[in-house]
Amino acid sequence: MDILGATLRVCVDDLETAVPFYERLAGGRALRFERGGVQVAAVGCFLLMSGPEAELEVLRKVAATIAVKNVDEARQVLTEMGAHIIAGPVPTPVGRNLIAMHPDGTVYEYADRGGA
Repeated sequence: MDILGATLRVCVDDLETAVPFYERLAGGRALRFERGGVQVAAVGCFLLMSGPEAELEVLRKVAATIAVKNVDEARQVLTEMGAHIIAGPVPTPVGRNLIAMHPDGTVYEYADRGGA
């Protein structure tokens, strides 16, 4: 499994207020999308999320998003190593993702940009 990088997940009360700060901090423009009632802005290594508290409560349980070359390969490796696949792989606006719990109990999202 090729890990390409990691994204820090940040839940914010007001996405419109937060985005300009993170755009300046990261030196780039936000890629915005909506998923399951949550407004999302990807800015550099930050994934800003804002929406209903019930949704954010679930999202806060995921420690980070790990970019991989191929989600199917990640699923195979994670399963072989004793991780529990909680959800996915499923399509996303830019590729596919899955949610996995590592043997230590930490939950991560694994995402690719297009799949196999």
